[in-house]
Amino acid sequence: MSDTVLESQPDLLVDHDSGTQGDLRTEEMLINMGPQHPSTHGVLRIVLRTDGEMVLEAIPHIGYLHRCAEKIGENVQPYQFIPYTDRMDYLAGMNNNQGFALAIERLAGIEVPARAQVIRVILAELNRIASHLVSLGTYGLDMGAFTAFLYCFREREMILDMFEAACGARLTYSAITVGGVHDDLPEGWIERCREFLDYFEPKINDYNNLLSFNQIFVKRTSRVGIISIDECLAYGATGPMLRGSGLRWDLRKTQPYDGYETYDFEVPIAYPAGVNGVPAGVVVGDCWSRYYVRVLEMTQSVRIIRQAMDRLPEGPTEAPKLKNIKLPDDEVYVEVENPRGQLGFYVRGDGSAIPARVKARGPSFCNLSITTKVCQDVLLADVPAIVGSIDVVMGEVDR
Repeated sequence: MSDTVLESQPDLLVDHDSGTQGDLRTEEMLINMGPQHPSTHGVLRIVLRTDGEMVLEAIPHIGYLHRCAEKIGENVQPYQFIPYTDRMDYLAGMNNNQGFALAIERLAGIEVPARAQVIRVILAELNRIASHLVSLGTYGLDMGAFTAFLYCFREREMILDMFEAACGARLTYSAITVGGVHDDLPEGWIERCREFLDYFEPKINDYNNLLSFNQIFVKRTSRVGIISIDECLAYGATGPMLRGSGLRWDLRKTQPYDGYETYDFEVPIAYPAGVNGVPAGVVVGDCWSRYYVRVLEMTQSVRIIRQAMDRLPEGPTEAPKLKNIKLPDDEVYVEVENPRGQLGFYVRGDGSAIPARVKARGPSFCNLSITTKVCQDVLLADVPAIVGSIDVVMGEVDR
């Protein structure tokens, strides 16, 4: 932390000894929040302009994790770029793999086998749960609740163990690739997944008892960082940010991919206090609402995974003839529902095997852009609550 005197503002002060009026000079200060990693879920620096305990302005400074991902995508073949998508949103590698693979498949006219589509859905929804567990646990940690962090990471480790069994990796997977999935699920994996879901689903009640309905946590997060639907749309905020403001919008329903239109699930949104068990004091669009939408989404992901396992067909897991694909002289833009919102990939081909242009639309980048708007005239202690509720991953912001 460092602070710098920005300016002085005069104010009138009565000198009671002499009965005369003098000047009281109060000072605004610039305070750096970050860019140390533990406080901000990534290497993010936010410059706060404060007057006492009040934050007058908050300006994010990004770029500390910039790695030229998009330019790399224009110099390698699509299957070689899949590992780079893992490292954008490194908490949702499966979902990133899926988004880029879908873009290339639609551009090149590749048809994905039915078994591969179902496996994709299983892996993507498991990764959504794992990502939300990190969000819940670290958000509780930001608010001073340590126990919930341990509980969430205990269950996340079980998911990572299953990912390791399925593809050999625990964080950066490259499991969903162009034309399907890299490997079929190993023998006994589906039964193991069923056992995990039976164990995990009741644990959501534990998270609610520990954190969601904890009186201190509710007071720290309710009526703080309120964002309206119109503000979300103006800033391009999507995912739990948008649904936490009350708009039922999810690409898995509105623009389905990989067969999501055939699954029965709901899209959770935020509700006002007193509706569906929402505690008193909560306002639609506040930090608590964004947090709780992620809790509800985990339940729906469990529901989707169970349906996918019940219908998993036999057959190949990768489309044939994927070697030396030539991308047509055309362009495509595909979006998927990442745990943080709408992740989009624009790809343009020129007839060669290497894309002429690759551009990613990262949900964390757009969600973070609302920080300055929502952090005006709030208490200093509210800034971690607001930034934590946005749930940014800086690898995807900087790319």
